[in-house]
Amino acid sequence: MKDAFGTPQSLLILGGTSEIGLATARRLIARRTRTVWLAGRPSPALETAAERLRALGPAGQDRVDVRTVAFDALDPGTHEEVLGKVFAEGDIDLVLVAFGILGDQAHDEAEPLAAVRVAQTNYTGAVSAGLVCAGALQSQGHGSLVVLSSVAGERARRADFIYGSSKAGLDAFTQGLGDAMHGTGVHVMVVRPGFVRTRRTAGRPETAPVAVSVTTPEAVAVAIELGLRRRSETVWVPGALRVVMAGLRHLPRPLFRRLPV
Repeated sequence: MKDAFGTPQSLLILGGTSEIGLATARRLIARRTRTVWLAGRPSPALETAAERLRALGPAGQDRVDVRTVAFDALDPGTHEEVLGKVFAEGDIDLVLVAFGILGDQAHDEAEPLAAVRVAQTNYTGAVSAGLVCAGALQSQGHGSLVVLSSVAGERARRADFIYGSSKAGLDAFTQGLGDAMHGTGVHVMVVRPGFVRTRRTAGRPETAPVAVSVTTPEAVAVAIELGLRRRSETVWVPGALRVVMAGLRHLPRPLFRRLPV
């Protein structure tokens, strides 16, 4: 259960090597989160991430219990069994859906199957895992489900419309899921970061709509923690993006095409 300050005591990250997910875990461990599950494809990177989180906790009985579980977003037929086993080990206060791939727009336009993989990972996999986790949280009667969307899903851009369309679908799904969970004790929050500087985006042009939208995993983690305390339904990172996108959302397409975005 969450403590008196609303801090989750247990955390499940789908996408266990996600830099945003791990930055969030570090912040919450500092606030006394003591059980962390990292779900992802088995790899040395996943085990290393778990070991580093264990090292953050205090010694003794209050140490951080960090476990890994094999999870594949592209294999939704396994989600109910895999995630069901996690919830069977004890209540989960916070589920963070942090997996996703950027793809390569030029390559994926030429190779439709590659574009399908982006859509299946970012949307289909998240729909499956999100529904399984929401159902488990509802059975508990409490908990938060936080889903990482993207500002790219707010309006399709020439530069990344395949990735953006997958996030648009995920964003709409999460909003609807939040409405479905209203009144059940389950809190659903969608997070819309701008361009996040990570190892995955290193070397890529900062193609977010405007320069003000560039952010970091640590800044997103801070916004997630604040959103949890406020029980927000939507979080923009940086917050100024909410105003920027309110304007861009309604810009006529002939004008939008001319923007350097």
